[in-house]
Amino acid sequence: MALTPADVARLAELARIRLTEDELSALAPQLDVILDAVAGVAEVATAEVPPTSHALPLTNVFRPDRVGPSLTADAVLAAAPAAEDGRFRVPRILGEEQ
Repeated sequence: MALTPADVARLAELARIRLTEDELSALAPQLDVILDAVAGVAEVATAEVPPTSHALPLTNVFRPDRVGPSLTADAVLAAAPAAEDGRFRVPRILGEEQ
């Protein structure tokens, strides 16, 4: 069943979208193509095809969260340009009023 410009006008009215006659005429065949594509998917989706959330199988790519060797806080602060009270000292970026 092909959509007519009147069908598209009704859909546009329901969606509260104003369309010109040229737009109605142009959109009707485009919406037909979309409806045909959806119908094609519906033909493929049978009981033998299990539902999936993705088209491709996904695997977990995260690594385990393990504690490993790292620098001490003192070693890191020693390499910083400036440190104070066990923290990095950085230039002020906000004015006094903020």
